[in-house]
Amino acid sequence: MHFCLFDIDGTLLNSGGAGQAAMEAAFLAEFGFENPVEGLTTAGRTDRAIAADLFAFFGLEHDEDLHQRFVGAYLDRLPAELARRDGLVLPGIPELLETLNDRSDVVLGLLTGNFRRGAQIKLGHHQIDHYFDFGGFGDHHHDRDSVARDALEEVRRRHDDDVEPDQVWIVGDTPADVQCGRAIEANVVAVSTGIYSHEQLQAAEPDHLFADFSDPASLLRLLK
Repeated sequence: MHFCLFDIDGTLLNSGGAGQAAMEAAFLAEFGFENPVEGLTTAGRTDRAIAADLFAFFGLEHDEDLHQRFVGAYLDRLPAELARRDGLVLPGIPELLETLNDRSDVVLGLLTGNFRRGAQIKLGHHQIDHYFDFGGFGDHHHDRDSVARDALEEVRRRHDDDVEPDQVWIVGDTPADVQCGRAIEANVVAVSTGIYSHEQLQAAEPDHLFADFSDPASLLRLLK
């Protein structure tokens, strides 16, 4: 059995910047800050860590009450931001997910830095949410490696405590995806459809590296 855990942004889809726009809109609505955020790194990071950086940028204490206010405001605004942008599902992904979903020896899941509800909203907007009902998410951890450990634990809880790491495939578009896959000793597939170049991802030393999944067979051949 193969367990394929997909990243979302830059791997399955491009939201057109909806996530950061919704976060900035949430800070305006809840706390009155509207100056543009500069120098914020988001790719490969968890939403919890990004939120902490935003609170620091605006000089706010990142306590749990304020955090939950921010998260609620962000999730409220994310659907509208997705709707007003030209986001898209990336090449080959619909065919790849459909083929994997039809296989009895493959289980699909997520390994994403998105808040769980944010992940559902993004995938639902692009009509690919029905492929995924579990995974690791960025609600609680600043460190993506911890999200990977959560995802592996969830695989074992749902399917078999004896699942070995070499049955798990991490699919992502950033060096952080490669690193977190290494943290749980999983197979790592990188794809250069996000902001990182083919050369940058190659330097991170994934097990397999693709320019995109426009030919879904490129990944399917690995899952024998």
